[in-house]
Amino acid sequence: MVTAINTIQREGNVNQDRRIMSDSDEREVLKAETEEEDEEGQGERNDLEGKEKISGQEDQLKPCPLTQDMMVKSLSLLCRTGNGLSHAYVRLDLKSKALTDLALLSSFIHLRYLDISSNHLSDFSPLADLTQLLWVKGDGNLLQRFEGQPFGKLTYLQWLSFANNRLFDVKGLGGPALETLNLTGNGIQSMQGLEYHNLTNLVTLELRGNCLETTDGIYLPNLRHLYLAQNNIKRLEGLEKLQRLNTLHLRDNQLETLDGLSTNMKCLQYLNVRGNLISSMRALRTLANVGQTLKALVLSDNPLAKTDDYRLYVISHLSQLERLDKDPITAGEKSEAQEKDFEDEYAEDQEDN
Repeated sequence: MVTAINTIQREGNVNQDRRIMSDSDEREVLKAETEEEDEEGQGERNDLEGKEKISGQEDQLKPCPLTQDMMVKSLSLLCRTGNGLSHAYVRLDLKSKALTDLALLSSFIHLRYLDISSNHLSDFSPLADLTQLLWVKGDGNLLQRFEGQPFGKLTYLQWLSFANNRLFDVKGLGGPALETLNLTGNGIQSMQGLEYHNLTNLVTLELRGNCLETTDGIYLPNLRHLYLAQNNIKRLEGLEKLQRLNTLHLRDNQLETLDGLSTNMKCLQYLNVRGNLISSMRALRTLANVGQTLKALVLSDNPLAKTDDYRLYVISHLSQLERLDKDPITAGEKSEAQEKDFEDEYAEDQEDN
């Protein structure tokens, strides 16, 4: 049976089914960000706890290579190969197998969907021969660097997740067809060295729960959704290059101002800066200069949000907003904000700073 499977895997080329992320998927991500803020934080903490468990077990690892018996039990989704004359299994689920070695994987060249999460893997070179891969999930492993790994050579790869690994930088990271990248819960300290010329199709980037102190280095001209919650970000830099960005998520960082938001960001519709250190009304003037595209803003759990008439003040300066801190803005609130005169309060705020 194993021989037959290997024979099927070696025949033909895959020329279809290249796209796995739809516009509706992206809309669901945005909807979750707007309506499920509280649940998001708990989920990220659980992910980080899982990473710590893997870390504690590393010294006790026993060699556990991938076997043919595992492969036979884990393959699914039989599809036609590119020439239409034969079939191949294109999905492989190896989650939580305690694997330390993927050498056998290199012969299954027609795989398109691969889940190798929650193992003890640090070497992913066997994936170099799997040139038809579209989707790879490697969360909860021991990947330390992208340099020397094969992902940039997988020309059809569109979705890649290595959350909760051992990454400290992104040097060597690339993927010409990559649209979604999840690196949540690593120890990434800088985005310098990002091979943006080899990530020109990236639309969604997840970097929650890392160690970033600045947004500098994220030069991805087609990026639309950027998630940076639970870092140590103190400065917004380089954002003027993200002209197509639609969603910017900066919850639970260390921002005191919103300086760095650029007028070049003409597509920004959703901004979450909940749980930062923003205290000055001046931040709203920065937002007003970004443009008239912002529709949803989350400012709760900042010192600014505790000031009198905070909600009306925000509405008066950002008249295009439709939602503030998860709550829709009513017509009554807009009318009341227009009737108030906040100029003196703004002047006092400027003097205090």
